Amino acid sequence: MRIKKAMREDAEIAASLAVQMWKSNTVDELKQEFTDNIDADCGAIFLAVSDDQAVGFAQCGLRHDYVEGTSSSPVGYLEGVFVAETYRKRGVAKELLKACQKWAKERGCEEFASDCELTNDASLKFHLKMGFDEANRVICFTKRL
Repeated sequence: MRIKKAMREDAEIAASLAVQMWKSNTVDELKQEFTDNIDADCGAIFLAVSDDQAVGFAQCGLRHDYVEGTSSSPVGYLEGVFVAETYRKRGVAKELLKACQKWAKERGCEEFASDCELTNDASLKFHLKMGFDEANRVICFTKRL
């Protein structure tokens, strides 16, 4: 297993993994978002590769606005991490997270943050196991006018 920083040509591969987690998106939408992210150098995507096949990805970026529970700027931010089911419980997500944190630290970040849905128990357990502290719980509301 190796972790590599995704290049422009890897955007579709990362997107095909990401749609398994972000089901309301399409591969084409995520491919464009990932390509833009890579081109702008405001974020990074890392791939976990086994036997020349991508089996996981992580997307991270820099947040300059306020990030709940932090006191510095910019803050490295884990936007998403996904590992194919057959590769889970092998430390793949941990290695992807390490790559994201290293990337953020190289860009001057002193803090790293993330979030998950209130009902995503697997993500909550992962974050706590990886040393994150829970900063807040929020329920957001909308109303059509």
